[in-house]
Amino acid sequence: MFRIVYEKQAVRDIKNLKAAKLDKKAKDLVEIVRTNPYQNPPSYEKLVGNLSGFYSRRINIQHRFIYQVYEEKVIVDGTTYEGTVKIISMWSHYEDM
Repeated sequence: MFRIVYEKQAVRDIKNLKAAKLDKKAKDLVEIVRTNPYQNPPSYEKLVGNLSGFYSRRINIQHRFIYQVYEEKVIVDGTTYEGTVKIISMWSHYEDM
């Protein structure tokens, strides 16, 4: 299992997701990457260019779930995690980053 942390932008995106009724889909994606950030399906895309090192999954046709994976094991409050997934954004597309 991976530890989940959120960038400030991702936390702000939650309000938009709820308003658009996409919060369930985003929560499902969080649970998938918590278990295995490389799980396929649903498919993911390894980003390139200035977003190199980031991964993306579709929330819908317009919005993307963008995250980074850190493979180092970490222990938090007595729980050992295989690594950390940092959720960068859950609203908009790449050009807004």
